[in-house]
Amino acid sequence: MSITREFLRHPVLTGAVAASSPKLAEAMTAGLGLESARLVVELGPGTGVFTGAVVRRLPPGARLIAVEINLRLARELRSRHGDVEVVEGSAENLLSYVDDAADVVVSGLPWTVMPGERQLRILDQVTEILAPHGRFTTFAYAHAAWTTPARRFAAALRDRFAVTGRTPLVWPNLPPAFVHRAALPLKTGRRLGQPATAAS
Repeated sequence: MSITREFLRHPVLTGAVAASSPKLAEAMTAGLGLESARLVVELGPGTGVFTGAVVRRLPPGARLIAVEINLRLARELRSRHGDVEVVEGSAENLLSYVDDAADVVVSGLPWTVMPGERQLRILDQVTEILAPHGRFTTFAYAHAAWTTPARRFAAALRDRFAVTGRTPLVWPNLPPAFVHRAALPLKTGRRLGQPATAAS
């Protein structure tokens, strides 16, 4: 499944013009504590480049829930990663998909093409499902770093997490990108063992 073809079909939903590189996948998944995670949630897995990197780090028995709005990509992901719980749906309904507190949320969503209200709705649900020690990671393309949506997103992260930062630029990616990292959500609603509530 070509991410380029899906971009041409649905440019706003897909966001990326090419699959992320292994180097970006490494930057996205390193140092998150995935090796001891119980539950990880991935938003917008696309062709599964980050999915594979996450799976390789997870311990036996850990769960990975991947939420993908593109049905073609979701079905392809399910066929290649039978042990991943693939949800066909929007990240805006995240609370209805996750039934426990997540240790890590990994996102490949195209934040800079989203309206501001949608950015905030999804981020609020991310902090809702994260455990108090939880971590969040996503990436941004270098050429869009100073756009209004990108600055708004970075500010929203600072408002919602006690610790935020970003990696050096990952040049071996098309386009070059950097990784946002955030930890210790300032407001968490889900607790270990607490059932999910239906999204409003």
